Amino acid sequence: MNRRFTLSAAAAAVLLASALPALAEYPEKPVTIIVPFTAGGPTDKVARDLAEALRKPLGGTIVIENVGGAGGTLGATKVAKAAPDGYTLLLHHIGMATSPALYRSLQYKTLDDFEYLGLINEVPMTLIGRTTLPAANYAELSKWLSANQGKINLANAGLGSASHLCGLLFQQSLKIDMTTVPYKGTAPAMTDLLGGQVDIMCDQTTNTTSQIESGKVKAFAVTTTKKLSTPALAKLPTLDESGLKGFNVSIWHGLYAPKGTPKAVLDKVNAALRTALKDTDFQKRQEALGAVIVTDGRVGGAEHKKFVEAEINKWGPAIKAAGQYAD
Repeated sequence: MNRRFTLSAAAAAVLLASALPALAEYPEKPVTIIVPFTAGGPTDKVARDLAEALRKPLGGTIVIENVGGAGGTLGATKVAKAAPDGYTLLLHHIGMATSPALYRSLQYKTLDDFEYLGLINEVPMTLIGRTTLPAANYAELSKWLSANQGKINLANAGLGSASHLCGLLFQQSLKIDMTTVPYKGTAPAMTDLLGGQVDIMCDQTTNTTSQIESGKVKAFAVTTTKKLSTPALAKLPTLDESGLKGFNVSIWHGLYAPKGTPKAVLDKVNAALRTALKDTDFQKRQEALGAVIVTDGRVGGAEHKKFVEAEINKWGPAIKAAGQYAD
């Protein structure tokens, strides 16, 4: 019996030794981060900035792949069905929490089909309009909106996008009828706003700050309850203080892996993420755009998942009340 035990232990040691180098060498090939939206949008910007900060601590090449469509669900589905080996990750925004209410039939379960790696940032949003709008501030805009019910074109980047969600709550808060104009991404929506084809849009500071600084759009308010410190946005009032009491919308981004990815790989990616979030260049790029980097427990997988579950419970009733669904 003792001889058998000795041989078994020795065999186990050999197997363990052979497995350790493979794990230690992760990543042995490029890691792909799927962005479930088109290139050039705010989520794509966050992903590309993060990739730069992740490369050194992760120790490998990182490739960004844009898989846009269906409000981010196509890209999320691709990751949910990918091999759980750590080489395909997902960087997604608040759509992870809103898709269960927006889409009647998803090909994945948000809380069951992913490993949660940590939150990255929280991004305030701004209410902006075409430069030819006859309003210089939010008070004047509010009067103009009331006087033009049924004639207002509210742009967004598509069902489930950050701009769609913010616009939805804005309409519900004002109780004003607007024509929603969905686009296939943030870039074409912004292009038409700049050209005056649509009137207003609510979008992330990562996408609107440069347009506001250049004077290409009119900025009326921010969507958080606290004013922003970013120079271009510091003078903007909040919607809360402008009369829409309790209005508070920020768009967060998180990192995910397919369900079943080995814990050791998840731990390595999470450790690299924590280091990347402290990268000075990454912080400067995000802060310049009004984004707030997450530093609390939600940088860890467990708290990240709890947060997303709470967001699902928060947004579900609002979306269902609006009756806006997709098949």
